[in-house]
Amino acid sequence: MPATIVVGTQWGDEGKGKVVDLLAKEVQCVVRYQGGHNAGHTLVVDGESFALQLIPSGVLYPHLTPIIGNGVVVDPLVLLREMDMLTSRGVDVSKLRVSANAHLILPYHQMLDVVFERHLGKNKLGTTKRGIGPAYADKASRVGLRVQDLFDESIFRAKLEVVLHEKNPLLAKVYNKLGYEIDELVKTYIGECAPRLKGHMADTIDLVHTVLEDNGDVLFEGAQATFLDLDHGTYPFVTSSNPTAGGACTGAGVGPRHIDRVVGVAKAYLTRVGSGPFPSELFDSVGEHLVDVGHEYGTNTGRRRRTGWIDAVMLRHAVRVNSLSEIALTKLDVLDQLETVKICDGYEVNGVRHDKLPYHQSDFHDAKPIYKEMPGWQTDLTGFTERDQLPQAALDYLDALETCIGVPISIIGVGPGRKQIVHFNQAA
Repeated sequence: MPATIVVGTQWGDEGKGKVVDLLAKEVQCVVRYQGGHNAGHTLVVDGESFALQLIPSGVLYPHLTPIIGNGVVVDPLVLLREMDMLTSRGVDVSKLRVSANAHLILPYHQMLDVVFERHLGKNKLGTTKRGIGPAYADKASRVGLRVQDLFDESIFRAKLEVVLHEKNPLLAKVYNKLGYEIDELVKTYIGECAPRLKGHMADTIDLVHTVLEDNGDVLFEGAQATFLDLDHGTYPFVTSSNPTAGGACTGAGVGPRHIDRVVGVAKAYLTRVGSGPFPSELFDSVGEHLVDVGHEYGTNTGRRRRTGWIDAVMLRHAVRVNSLSEIALTKLDVLDQLETVKICDGYEVNGVRHDKLPYHQSDFHDAKPIYKEMPGWQTDLTGFTERDQLPQAALDYLDALETCIGVPISIIGVGPGRKQIVHFNQAA
């Protein structure tokens, strides 16, 4: 009963969509297990680019079933727009299934996200303002609405009465914003969204287990990444769910006994969006080069990403937290023109070297990177498909990085296209 998890090992934007797309051709279903439409996965197939937010990256393969699991928060309007976009481009979305237990993002969640972030001022978290955090907060407070509520108007209305009794006064008295009318929400979500989504709602736990019990292959796709995890990330500059491998179990309804492979995706350098500590961040021409060559702007938001050298200390921690079996390293080609490449292999905090991630946030904020410096390869890698084609300097860099991380690098990305990969090592 083989199941594989693909998880980001950094601060997101590692290229998980490409790795999921690569692995999905051999599975029966792909399950998105957490997050919302704050995720952005870009796939390039035959020169054509697809930017996905909610629908699993495997949707481009007609043989498999793409599943949105119970751990995801779903904006029905965004989901329908994404389905329409794919349909207009010739992609069949008829097999898409959405968990009846996934929670809904509704307009008041988005408004609260915007006004609360604005209220924080200089202490803002860098949220995407998509309503993700408030939706998860309602889920934890047990006042959230779920996908299945779209198909029972009396329940939908009753739950809205409870939640708007709290939200409307909060918006009006604290943030000077207009509240929401139940009838208008019913008209949009029950009247317009529900009929189009009815055929896609399912008991996704049963779907997944049926595949596993038939010895089929399932791929679990995480959004965001390890260091944006609510428990294991650089809190409070994190998302509101658990992108780590353990989140796949709760977010899709499977036990850990079913998981036999965990692929961590890392970029050959490091990026982060929004606020928070970043020990290896670059503020020089190399940092600008990474932004320009790597096109480091958010898929959904267009925000410029902060850039820095790859951080092996963080990756070693990600290996532990996720029980990684291997690393898929993307965007190695972005380093092609550099004379020197660096790996952050430790931190200096108050004159003391740390080879492990500091457990206290103040130490992590104050950490200074200790680098392993190596010569660059200054060779265009984008046309290479075999390990033996890589220049020696690139091989030396990859071998050094493998040694620093402690698990094999199995896949190398050398360009945005589906076929621009090099199979490097097999996982142990």
